[in-house]
Amino acid sequence: MKIGILKETQKGEKRVAISPNIAKQLASKGFELLLEEDAGKTSSYKNSDYKEVEVKVEKRGVVFKESDVLVKINPFDEEDLKLVDKGQILVSQLYHKSSPELIQAIAEKGATAFSLDAIPRISRAQDMDVLSSQSNLAGYKAVILGAYEMTKIFPLMMTAAGTITPSKVLIYGVGVAGLQAIATAKRLGAVVEATDIRTETKEQAESLGAKFISVENSGEKSEGGYAKEASDDYKKRQKEAVDKSLFQADLVITTANIPGRKAPVLITEEQVSQMKNGAVIVDLAAAQGGNCEVSEMSKTVVKNGVKVIGTTIAPESVSTNASELFAKNIYNFLNHLTEDNQFKYDVEEEITDETLIVKDGTIRKK
Repeated sequence: MKIGILKETQKGEKRVAISPNIAKQLASKGFELLLEEDAGKTSSYKNSDYKEVEVKVEKRGVVFKESDVLVKINPFDEEDLKLVDKGQILVSQLYHKSSPELIQAIAEKGATAFSLDAIPRISRAQDMDVLSSQSNLAGYKAVILGAYEMTKIFPLMMTAAGTITPSKVLIYGVGVAGLQAIATAKRLGAVVEATDIRTETKEQAESLGAKFISVENSGEKSEGGYAKEASDDYKKRQKEAVDKSLFQADLVITTANIPGRKAPVLITEEQVSQMKNGAVIVDLAAAQGGNCEVSEMSKTVVKNGVKVIGTTIAPESVSTNASELFAKNIYNFLNHLTEDNQFKYDVEEEITDETLIVKDGTIRKK
């Protein structure tokens, strides 16, 4: 079976789906691999790095024509689909619940498609979970970006000229990105607080040294590993409980997303107007509409002296590490789905069932 590694075309994307190291491991399993020329360049991988591990480097059209499986990170776009043939297997993030037109287009091609963002959050799928591996890096980078944009330093510093008090950091959402943001901010010396609608995250936040802002509720829990949308009453009480910390924070990082839906608004424009002059908000949910009401994707908006940065901060900003982790996720995923280099299509098995969105032109999941 031939696996084609495609060059990412989405604006700003610097990652590659499979690194040379993982390509070598796949080759040892009996797969043949083709790389679209310069696909790894922005992740600091040269074509020669792939050739050394027996990957063929070809022009884009050749990779599409000769591959049985086509692998990339971001969803296949219109130009990609022009080159897809009937019977080919597509593996990427598809966001199928919010991209019905894309799924229909893939079906019309008679192709099969697996969605990496649909991998269930269960124990045996942890090593395949691309969202977690990439969110981990996003949480780290959010703190680094915030530190760069702030006009203060993070740690307590006692000098002959006086004492500098530590910065205050507030993190909304104690998922993978939020936990990494807590750990990073603490390592840099900040005083960290965190909040989440899921009561089970309190212990996790506190174990990393953050003060957890509790809100009395009816026991909001996660669904499929993600926070579910809170009630209007809960949102009101959470806002009241968090306001004091929000208005004193030097850096705020928001990470709350609901799969397939617009991100919940956690910080209103009115709240921003009451924050400290010079405070920074890094909104990691900007691509899904933003957790801050004034966020704009890929822009920095300044409101009343508060700098609001709308970004995914995505892992492409550390593309070498991100590509290696993503590639390892794909390696584990392909190992799970195949036997003797052929796909098993065991739809009675949960991981296969949840990720197999289109099978030979038939849409299975909407």
